[in-house]
Amino acid sequence: MRYYIIAGEASGDLHASNLMKEIKKIDSQAEFRFWGGDLMQHEGGHMVKHYQELAFMGFSEVVSNLGTILGNIKYCKQDIKTYKPDCVIFIDYPGFNLRICKYVKKIGIKTFYYISPQVWAWKSGRVKTIKKYVDKMFV
Repeated sequence: MRYYIIAGEASGDLHASNLMKEIKKIDSQAEFRFWGGDLMQHEGGHMVKHYQELAFMGFSEVVSNLGTILGNIKYCKQDIKTYKPDCVIFIDYPGFNLRICKYVKKIGIKTFYYISPQVWAWKSGRVKTIKKYVDKMFV
């Protein structure tokens, strides 16, 4: 299978690399393309972007980098469309991943979420988005 994985933070890189390791045990033909970090790179596949290029914290930093963020969203959508994976696996990072998830589901690719975004303390509306666009949630 062809897997596309998006992990936008160091913790996501760690969890995704462990997931990739386990996937390879049950799918020896697994191909990975991902947004992640060095740990994922160590597991193999093609890194599209390093998570350090995606890290914008705080309101002012997000606003001043809005063009970059929107460009990354557009680029990710196009990259997925071109790569044609069998599924996309999202690792936490909800601000970015839920936007991509909507697109992926609409173009008919299976969506899996590993490490759920927070929905219980704030952003409770995410539950509706997750229910509508995520095929399977792994928590």
